[in-house]
Amino acid sequence: METKVPHLEGYTSNGPGLQLTLLPPHIDPSGQEPMKQNENFPPLPPLDQPLKFADLFAGCGGLSLGLSLAGLNGVFAVERDKMAFSTLSTNLIERKDVPITPFAWPSWLEKQAWGIDDILDQHGAELASLRGKIQVLAGGPPCQGFSFAGRRQEADPRNKLFEKYVEMVRAIQPAALVLENVPGMKVAHATKGRELVKEISKERGLQIKPQSYYDKLVESLTRIGYQVLGKIVDSSLFGVPQKRPRLIVIGLRQDLANHLVGGMDRAFDLLEEARRKQLQDLDLPDQVRAVDAISDLEMRGRGTRPCSDDDSPKGFEEIRYTGPRTHFQRLMHRDCVGDVDSLRLARHRAEVRDRFQAIISDKECAKGVRMSAKLREKYGLKKHRIYPMQANTPAPTITTLPDDVLHYSEPRILTVRESARLQSFPDWFRFRGKFTTGGSQRTKECPRYTQVGNAVPPYLARAIGMAIQAMLKETVALAKEQAELEQEEEMIAIA
Repeated sequence: METKVPHLEGYTSNGPGLQLTLLPPHIDPSGQEPMKQNENFPPLPPLDQPLKFADLFAGCGGLSLGLSLAGLNGVFAVERDKMAFSTLSTNLIERKDVPITPFAWPSWLEKQAWGIDDILDQHGAELASLRGKIQVLAGGPPCQGFSFAGRRQEADPRNKLFEKYVEMVRAIQPAALVLENVPGMKVAHATKGRELVKEISKERGLQIKPQSYYDKLVESLTRIGYQVLGKIVDSSLFGVPQKRPRLIVIGLRQDLANHLVGGMDRAFDLLEEARRKQLQDLDLPDQVRAVDAISDLEMRGRGTRPCSDDDSPKGFEEIRYTGPRTHFQRLMHRDCVGDVDSLRLARHRAEVRDRFQAIISDKECAKGVRMSAKLREKYGLKKHRIYPMQANTPAPTITTLPDDVLHYSEPRILTVRESARLQSFPDWFRFRGKFTTGGSQRTKECPRYTQVGNAVPPYLARAIGMAIQAMLKETVALAKEQAELEQEEEMIAIA
């Protein structure tokens, strides 16, 4: 009698001479059948005009900004949080005095904060009408459930949002995909069925390998007709003055992937070429130091003034900005008209400032890395993740929590603008919404510090956009060449 093996989500196994999948029968999230190889694909992307993109889980618009700086044109963006969408809308939809092409925005889509599930439910037919009109679909599902910086939560519903991304891919069928997330997306979470799987594995002599959400994403996208590859890159190598490892996932529709010489590895070869070209075009060193990014935003020699931001309560001070001093700062300040925003300083108590000053001055406290447990105990700090900055290296990873990083020379945390600079946001990019939030609201609201910490660094996104353009140029040219050759052969056969 044959023993039935239960399906357990998140596991695959391979034994000698057989394959066993301990997974529920996979169904495409859209509920539709997988895309067939002979299915009619949308037209090939045009080579004589800018590529068009849509951005899902767009946040405040870091990925959209970078793609736009690379020369792509935005069509629409999906972001649920009202504050984050307000920032995106202000800079990428409404403003005309910026060095990018504003989003075109479809007439049928209200310019408002949208959840991806809502737009799929209410505008499914309109989304399908965009097939062939949007060549690149970008997205970065919320990363908190995967992140090593916070608590990795298997049950976090945000971990399933990549399924909505897959649904959107199925609806629009873009030529290329871009998805950014934290490296933790490649690491398998524990599951409730682990012990049962171990028992079955032991009984049958199988090797069980838990799946990560990245594995599941690749599986889902492969089933609907895409070749996909993800690699971890260091943002600091792209001109971003911050050590920020990120998982970049690039996908290509199968009809085009058939013509990509070298497979999906070629996409990352092109990303490396784009990285080098970007540093050369922008005249940037291999890595930008923190001091070269934000020394013009120090209090020293400038003083402060009452915060004039409409979204800030009274009683706060902000840095008085006097102009850029380094090449990187001039790049960031280019095209900025009027005052630089988001320069509000935190209101530290005197004892907090004294403690921060002692940490900055402490020669035993290594800079640029997380404070040790011994040093945290020495200074009476309960918080586990505190990074005193090192001035002469890229900054530590900027997170959504403002008190994770201490300034390299002043006893304070960073301003929103300093964090934005370290993410490579230009000074003309203005942030909207509250500066901070706390408690249970942290999972419900996206204030400015959170917007910046969640964002894709625009300079990283710019290089990705350059690579996507190069990849599609190569594949479309070869696809057209192949089609012409086949047409000639048919004509010869008919003759």
